[in-house]
Amino acid sequence: MVRPKIRFRKSALVAIAATAVMALGACAGGTTSSNTTSATADANATGEALPTVTKGKLTIATGDPAYSPWVLNDNPESGEGYEAAVAYAVASELGFSKDQVVWKRTTFDSAIAPGAKDWDFNIQQFSITDARKQAVDFSSPYYTTSEAVVAVKGTPAAEAKSLEDLKKLKFGVQTGTTSQNYVMNKLKPSTDPLIFNGSADVVQALKGGQVDAIVVDLPTAFNVIATQVENGTVVGQFTANEDRNNFGLLLPKGSALTPAVTKAVDTLRDNGTLAELQKKWLAGAASAPIFVQRSSSSVPGPSHT
Repeated sequence: MVRPKIRFRKSALVAIAATAVMALGACAGGTTSSNTTSATADANATGEALPTVTKGKLTIATGDPAYSPWVLNDNPESGEGYEAAVAYAVASELGFSKDQVVWKRTTFDSAIAPGAKDWDFNIQQFSITDARKQAVDFSSPYYTTSEAVVAVKGTPAAEAKSLEDLKKLKFGVQTGTTSQNYVMNKLKPSTDPLIFNGSADVVQALKGGQVDAIVVDLPTAFNVIATQVENGTVVGQFTANEDRNNFGLLLPKGSALTPAVTKAVDTLRDNGTLAELQKKWLAGAASAPIFVQRSSSSVPGPSHT
Protein backbone atom coordinates (compact mmCIF):
# COMPACT_ATOMS: atom_id res chain seq x y z
CA MET A 1 0.00 0.00 0.00
CA VAL A 2 1.36 3.36 -0.98
CA ARG A 3 0.90 6.04 1.68
CA PRO A 4 -0.23 9.38 0.31
CA LYS A 5 2.23 12.21 0.75
CA ILE A 6 1.21 14.67 3.41
CA ARG A 7 2.19 18.26 2.79
CA PHE A 8 2.35 20.83 5.57
CA ARG A 9 2.40 24.48 4.98
CA LYS A 10 5.21 26.36 6.68
CA SER A 11 2.71 28.35 8.73
CA ALA A 12 1.13 25.15 10.04
CA LEU A 13 4.52 23.80 11.12
CA VAL A 14 5.23 26.99 13.01
CA ALA A 15 1.88 26.77 14.77
CA ILE A 16 2.51 23.14 15.76
CA ALA A 17 5.94 24.01 17.13
CA ALA A 18 4.53 26.91 19.14
CA THR A 19 1.82 24.67 20.56
CA ALA A 20 4.42 22.10 21.61
CA VAL A 21 6.48 24.73 23.40
CA MET A 22 3.40 25.96 25.26
CA ALA A 23 2.51 22.40 26.26
CA LEU A 24 6.00 21.79 27.61
CA GLY A 25 5.77 25.01 29.59
CA ALA A 26 2.51 23.89 31.11
CA CYS A 27 3.98 20.49 32.05
CA ALA A 28 6.87 22.22 33.78
CA GLY A 29 4.46 24.26 35.92
CA GLY A 30 3.17 27.39 34.40
CA THR A 31 3.28 29.65 37.46
CA THR A 32 6.32 31.54 38.63
CA SER A 33 6.98 31.74 42.35
CA SER A 34 9.74 32.64 44.76
CA ASN A 35 10.57 28.92 44.88
CA THR A 36 11.28 28.51 41.17
CA THR A 37 12.42 31.88 39.89
CA SER A 38 16.04 31.63 38.82
CA ALA A 39 16.69 35.36 38.78
CA THR A 40 17.16 37.16 42.06
CA ALA A 41 14.72 39.97 42.75
CA ASP A 42 16.12 43.45 43.29
CA ALA A 43 16.57 44.04 47.01
CA ASN A 44 14.79 47.37 46.51
CA ALA A 45 11.80 45.84 44.71
CA THR A 46 8.43 45.95 46.47
CA GLY A 47 4.83 44.82 46.04
CA GLU A 48 3.87 43.31 42.69
CA ALA A 49 7.45 43.67 41.44
CA LEU A 50 8.42 40.86 43.81
CA PRO A 51 8.10 37.25 42.56
CA THR A 52 5.85 36.01 45.35
CA VAL A 53 3.99 32.69 45.33
CA THR A 54 0.78 34.57 44.50
CA LYS A 55 1.23 37.80 42.56
CA GLY A 56 0.20 40.82 44.59
CA LYS A 57 0.05 38.79 47.82
CA LEU A 58 2.64 37.89 50.46
CA THR A 59 2.17 34.38 51.83
CA ILE A 60 3.61 33.91 55.33
CA ALA A 61 3.72 30.60 57.19
CA THR A 62 3.90 29.93 60.91
CA GLY A 63 3.49 27.00 63.30
CA ASP A 64 0.40 24.88 63.85
CA PRO A 65 -0.38 25.77 66.53
CA ALA A 66 1.55 28.99 67.17
CA TYR A 67 2.25 29.91 70.78
CA SER A 68 2.57 33.03 72.88
CA PRO A 69 4.55 35.25 73.18
CA TRP A 70 5.31 34.74 69.49
CA VAL A 71 1.67 34.67 68.33
CA LEU A 72 -1.13 35.48 70.75
CA ASN A 73 -4.12 33.14 70.91
CA ASP A 74 -2.85 31.13 67.92
CA ASN A 75 -4.11 33.94 65.69
CA PRO A 76 -1.33 35.43 63.53
CA GLU A 77 -3.84 37.47 61.52
CA SER A 78 -4.31 39.68 64.58
CA GLY A 79 -0.71 40.89 64.40
CA GLU A 80 -0.43 40.34 68.16
CA GLY A 81 2.64 38.62 69.55
CA TYR A 82 6.25 39.29 68.63
CA GLU A 83 6.52 37.17 65.49
CA ALA A 84 3.08 38.13 64.19
CA ALA A 85 4.01 41.79 64.61
CA VAL A 86 7.41 41.29 62.95
CA ALA A 87 5.77 39.51 60.02
CA TYR A 88 3.43 42.42 59.33
CA ALA A 89 6.26 44.92 59.77
CA VAL A 90 8.33 43.04 57.18
CA ALA A 91 5.31 42.88 54.88
CA SER A 92 4.92 46.64 55.14
CA GLU A 93 8.59 47.18 54.28
CA LEU A 94 8.07 44.95 51.23
CA GLY A 95 5.12 47.07 50.08
CA PHE A 96 2.25 44.82 51.17
CA SER A 97 -0.71 45.97 53.24
CA LYS A 98 -2.18 43.81 55.99
CA ASP A 99 -5.00 42.81 53.62
CA GLN A 100 -2.45 41.50 51.13
CA VAL A 101 -0.91 39.08 53.62
CA VAL A 102 -2.03 35.43 53.45
CA TRP A 103 -1.21 33.09 56.35
CA LYS A 104 -0.47 29.37 56.11
CA ARG A 105 0.37 26.78 58.76
CA THR A 106 3.24 24.29 58.66
CA THR A 107 5.10 21.96 60.94
CA PHE A 108 8.60 22.90 62.02
CA ASP A 109 10.20 19.89 60.32
CA SER A 110 8.48 20.33 56.97
CA ALA A 111 9.55 23.96 56.83
CA ILE A 112 13.27 23.23 57.23
CA ALA A 113 13.20 20.28 54.82
CA PRO A 114 14.52 20.79 51.26
CA GLY A 115 12.04 21.27 48.44
CA ALA A 116 9.49 23.65 46.97
CA LYS A 117 7.17 25.54 49.31
CA ASP A 118 3.75 27.13 48.92
CA TRP A 119 4.67 30.18 51.01
CA ASP A 120 7.11 33.10 50.66
CA PHE A 121 8.68 32.99 54.11
CA ASN A 122 8.11 31.12 57.36
CA ILE A 123 8.44 32.50 60.89
CA GLN A 124 8.43 30.22 63.94
CA GLN A 125 11.66 30.65 65.92
CA PHE A 126 13.99 29.12 63.35
CA SER A 127 17.56 29.35 64.59
CA ILE A 128 20.03 30.18 61.84
CA THR A 129 22.52 27.31 61.52
CA ASP A 130 25.06 26.29 58.89
CA ALA A 131 23.42 22.87 58.59
CA ARG A 132 20.01 24.35 57.82
CA LYS A 133 21.51 26.73 55.29
CA GLN A 134 22.24 23.70 53.12
CA ALA A 135 18.49 23.23 52.63
CA VAL A 136 16.88 26.66 53.09
CA ASP A 137 17.62 30.40 53.04
CA PHE A 138 17.50 32.75 56.02
CA SER A 139 17.08 36.47 56.40
CA SER A 140 19.33 38.37 58.78
CA PRO A 141 18.33 37.86 62.46
CA TYR A 142 15.15 39.43 63.80
CA TYR A 143 15.81 38.21 67.36
CA THR A 144 18.71 36.84 69.40
CA THR A 145 18.05 34.67 72.42
CA SER A 146 19.51 31.98 74.68
CA GLU A 147 18.24 28.53 75.55
CA ALA A 148 16.69 28.14 79.00
CA VAL A 149 15.77 25.34 81.37
CA VAL A 150 12.24 24.94 82.76
CA ALA A 151 11.39 22.66 85.69
CA VAL A 152 8.66 22.27 88.31
CA LYS A 153 9.12 24.07 91.61
CA GLY A 154 10.05 21.83 94.53
CA THR A 155 11.91 19.28 92.42
CA PRO A 156 15.70 18.71 92.42
CA ALA A 157 15.83 20.07 88.86
CA ALA A 158 14.46 23.42 90.06
CA GLU A 159 17.45 23.77 92.40
CA ALA A 160 20.12 23.33 89.71
CA LYS A 161 22.72 26.08 89.82
CA SER A 162 25.49 24.90 87.51
CA LEU A 163 26.13 22.93 84.34
CA GLU A 164 27.33 20.05 86.53
CA ASP A 165 23.95 20.01 88.28
CA LEU A 166 22.18 19.91 84.91
CA LYS A 167 24.19 16.93 83.67
CA LYS A 168 22.44 14.77 86.28
CA LEU A 169 18.94 15.52 84.91
CA LYS A 170 16.73 13.81 82.37
CA PHE A 171 15.66 16.36 79.75
CA GLY A 172 12.89 16.62 77.20
CA VAL A 173 13.51 18.44 73.90
CA GLN A 174 11.83 18.91 70.54
CA THR A 175 13.36 17.12 67.59
CA GLY A 176 15.30 19.11 65.02
CA THR A 177 15.77 22.14 67.28
CA THR A 178 18.83 23.90 68.61
CA SER A 179 17.59 22.89 72.07
CA GLN A 180 18.09 19.25 71.11
CA ASN A 181 21.50 20.04 69.65
CA TYR A 182 22.63 21.88 72.77
CA VAL A 183 21.53 19.19 75.20
CA MET A 184 22.94 16.28 73.19
CA ASN A 185 26.16 17.81 71.85
CA LYS A 186 27.19 20.44 74.40
CA LEU A 187 25.59 19.74 77.77
CA LYS A 188 25.79 15.93 77.34
CA PRO A 189 23.81 14.83 80.42
CA SER A 190 24.42 11.41 81.93
CA THR A 191 20.94 10.27 80.81
CA ASP A 192 19.90 10.54 77.16
CA PRO A 193 17.13 13.12 76.68
CA LEU A 194 13.65 12.18 75.54
CA ILE A 195 12.97 13.63 72.08
CA PHE A 196 9.48 14.69 71.02
CA ASN A 197 7.95 15.73 67.70
CA GLY A 198 6.25 18.88 68.93
CA SER A 199 6.68 21.53 71.60
CA ALA A 200 3.32 20.66 73.16
CA ASP A 201 4.56 17.09 73.69
CA VAL A 202 7.70 18.41 75.39
CA VAL A 203 5.66 20.47 77.84
CA GLN A 204 3.30 17.56 78.51
CA ALA A 205 6.28 15.33 79.33
CA LEU A 206 7.37 17.81 82.00
CA LYS A 207 3.86 18.07 83.43
CA GLY A 208 3.53 14.28 83.47
CA GLY A 209 6.85 13.70 85.18
CA GLN A 210 8.45 11.86 82.25
CA VAL A 211 11.38 14.26 82.36
CA ASP A 212 13.04 16.36 85.06
CA ALA A 213 13.31 19.50 82.94
CA ILE A 214 12.91 20.82 79.41
CA VAL A 215 15.04 23.15 77.28
CA VAL A 216 13.42 25.85 75.12
CA ASP A 217 14.30 29.39 74.07
CA LEU A 218 14.07 32.00 76.83
CA PRO A 219 10.83 33.81 75.80
CA THR A 220 9.08 30.46 75.34
CA ALA A 221 10.31 29.39 78.77
CA PHE A 222 8.57 32.34 80.43
CA ASN A 223 5.38 31.63 78.50
CA VAL A 224 5.48 27.96 79.54
CA ILE A 225 5.55 28.83 83.25
CA ALA A 226 2.91 31.52 82.82
CA THR A 227 0.34 29.58 80.85
CA GLN A 228 1.14 25.88 80.59
CA VAL A 229 2.92 24.42 83.63
CA GLU A 230 1.49 25.02 87.07
CA ASN A 231 4.28 25.77 89.56
CA GLY A 232 6.77 25.91 86.72
CA THR A 233 9.98 27.89 87.05
CA VAL A 234 12.69 29.13 84.70
CA VAL A 235 15.70 27.52 86.39
CA GLY A 236 18.20 29.48 84.32
CA GLN A 237 19.65 30.23 80.92
CA PHE A 238 22.91 29.37 79.20
CA THR A 239 25.46 32.12 78.77
CA ALA A 240 26.10 33.86 75.46
CA ASN A 241 29.40 31.99 75.21
CA GLU A 242 27.66 28.68 75.77
CA ASP A 243 24.70 29.21 73.49
CA ARG A 244 23.30 32.15 71.58
CA ASN A 245 20.58 31.71 68.99
CA ASN A 246 19.77 34.05 66.13
CA PHE A 247 16.26 33.66 64.77
CA GLY A 248 15.79 34.37 61.06
CA LEU A 249 12.91 34.36 58.62
CA LEU A 250 13.12 31.11 56.66
CA LEU A 251 12.76 31.06 52.86
CA PRO A 252 13.01 28.29 50.25
CA LYS A 253 16.58 27.57 49.17
CA GLY A 254 17.66 30.02 46.47
CA SER A 255 14.53 32.16 46.89
CA ALA A 256 14.55 35.29 44.75
CA LEU A 257 12.97 37.08 47.73
CA THR A 258 15.86 36.55 50.14
CA PRO A 259 17.68 39.87 49.40
CA ALA A 260 14.50 41.95 49.71
CA VAL A 261 13.34 40.18 52.89
CA THR A 262 16.79 40.54 54.46
CA LYS A 263 16.85 44.24 53.61
CA ALA A 264 13.42 44.64 55.24
CA VAL A 265 14.63 42.98 58.46
CA ASP A 266 17.80 45.10 58.45
CA THR A 267 15.72 48.26 58.07
CA LEU A 268 13.47 47.28 60.99
CA ARG A 269 16.53 46.63 63.13
CA ASP A 270 18.26 49.87 62.16
CA ASN A 271 15.22 52.11 62.69
CA GLY A 272 14.45 50.65 66.12
CA THR A 273 11.23 48.84 65.19
CA LEU A 274 12.48 45.41 66.27
CA ALA A 275 13.61 46.79 69.63
CA GLU A 276 10.21 48.41 70.16
CA LEU A 277 8.38 45.18 69.33
CA GLN A 278 10.64 43.19 71.64
CA LYS A 279 9.94 45.61 74.47
CA LYS A 280 6.21 45.32 73.84
CA TRP A 281 5.89 41.55 73.43
CA LEU A 282 8.96 40.00 75.11
CA ALA A 283 9.48 42.22 78.15
CA GLY A 284 8.86 39.31 80.54
CA ALA A 285 11.79 37.38 79.09
CA ALA A 286 14.38 40.01 79.83
CA SER A 287 16.42 38.05 82.32
CA ALA A 288 16.95 34.73 84.06
CA PRO A 289 19.75 33.23 86.18
CA ILE A 290 22.80 32.15 84.17
CA PHE A 291 24.24 28.69 84.66
CA VAL A 292 27.92 28.66 85.49
CA GLN A 293 30.70 26.13 85.01
CA ARG A 294 31.56 25.31 88.59
CA SER A 295 35.27 24.82 89.23
CA SER A 296 36.44 21.69 91.00
CA SER A 297 37.71 23.79 93.94
CA SER A 298 34.21 25.13 94.55
CA VAL A 299 32.53 21.73 94.60
CA PRO A 300 31.85 20.84 98.23
CA GLY A 301 33.44 17.64 99.39
CA PRO A 302 31.67 14.84 101.20
CA SER A 303 30.50 15.55 104.72
CA HIS A 304 32.07 13.47 107.53
CA THR A 305 29.76 13.38 110.51
